[in-house]
Amino acid sequence: MREFFEVKTEFKKHLNETILPVRSTKYSAGYDLFSKEDIILYPDDVHLFWTDVKVRLYNDEVFLIFIRSSMAVKHGLQLVNNVGVADSDYYNNSTNDGNLGICIKNCSKEPYEIKCGDRIAQGIAFKYLSIYNSSTDHNSYERDGGFGSTNLNR
Repeated sequence: MREFFEVKTEFKKHLNETILPVRSTKYSAGYDLFSKEDIILYPDDVHLFWTDVKVRLYNDEVFLIFIRSSMAVKHGLQLVNNVGVADSDYYNNSTNDGNLGICIKNCSKEPYEIKCGDRIAQGIAFKYLSIYNSSTDHNSYERDGGFGSTNLNR
């Protein structure tokens, strides 16, 4: 079953209240993700926001994270990696328990203030298909960490 949880206490980056993702409207595809800190992003600043939230998915699903369109269009903010990808095996990983991180860059010429509790991104769960005749050298590889843990020295 797909579910959101707060990460275990030892993996939390912030001790204030965690807001689990929610859909803003009845038919929203995306679940809003919230900031847990107050920060001013100055032009060209990059900041990694930890949500202290993890998502449990089925094995053939992925949780994709996008910047909120109002932040991008009106204020020139973007995700550093354009789209965040949380694979199903990111959940409960040994490094950060599946803590969803959102790395935002201010590409505008104006500072932008983000407050604790602000909606900063949205995530959507997707099913994906595997290609039958594709091969990988690491088919049996199991995740042992968080960010960047699938870097297999290629």
